[in-house]
Amino acid sequence: MNLHNTPNAVRAAPEELVPSRYALKVGDIDVLVVSDGVLPLPTTMLAHNAAPADRAAWLNDMFLPQDAFDWALNVVVVRSGGQTILIDAGLGSDPNLNLPRAGQLIKRLEAAGIDLGSVTDLVLTHMHMDHIGALLVDGVKDHLRPDLRIHVAAAEVKFWEAPDFSRVSMPPGFPDALRAAAKRFTKEYLNHLRPFEQEHEVAPGVVILRTGGHTPGHSVVRLASGSDRLMFAGDAVFAVGFEHPDWFNGFEHDPEEAARVRVRLLRELAETGEMLVATHLPFPSIGRVAIDGDAFRFVPAFWDY
Repeated sequence: MNLHNTPNAVRAAPEELVPSRYALKVGDIDVLVVSDGVLPLPTTMLAHNAAPADRAAWLNDMFLPQDAFDWALNVVVVRSGGQTILIDAGLGSDPNLNLPRAGQLIKRLEAAGIDLGSVTDLVLTHMHMDHIGALLVDGVKDHLRPDLRIHVAAAEVKFWEAPDFSRVSMPPGFPDALRAAAKRFTKEYLNHLRPFEQEHEVAPGVVILRTGGHTPGHSVVRLASGSDRLMFAGDAVFAVGFEHPDWFNGFEHDPEEAARVRVRLLRELAETGEMLVATHLPFPSIGRVAIDGDAFRFVPAFWDY
């Protein structure tokens, strides 16, 4: 046999070479982390209260460019007790912001075999545009269940009636886009909202808890089944926040409170050893937290094949 003349089967090139979803189990709870893409943003957004030299040193230590930083954008699908729960909904598409590398959630849910009509509950950590955007894409609402329940803190809904942007540090255009997205979302999904005050069990072992800080109604989601635990921390934790939890993120509406919340949650995670997933940690963002002197360090989980 002449190997050089052996015909090869023609294979279609994969649509995406980089993985965009990662599955794991938390006891009896099924968890799927899905990448909505990345947001290229100015590095000043990582820590607008830090000295430029300190911020530059951190970026250099992390082998990252000095001008722009790719923020991961992660969403989670949870199945528990016969319910399918989507935690946050990605960026969607806002043509005024020119962020073409994000807003991938709908097609990636489809690629994962998840029908929008199967989602019984939606949990929102908060109502920033990159957490509700896919719900505003044309045609998406038509594919959702008419009895879809959307769980969000009452304080978050109240905040967006007249949002305060006086203490954020965002690029131009973002405040207006965030206001418009939240206003449109509230109008279109008002009948689906199931506001809670401080804590609410969405499904067996799936609890949403309000933390405040990042926004007044910002919340985290804790999963518990058997001896397994996982926290989806939303925007309470960013990549730079382990080593520098006191650095203020540009999207935080109350930076001091956000820093206090971050330290408290990181201490809890270090004490319990539970797994952590967060919106803007590099995909799939699964890991644990360890104490490192006066700060913390993120310990990424080994991928389980």
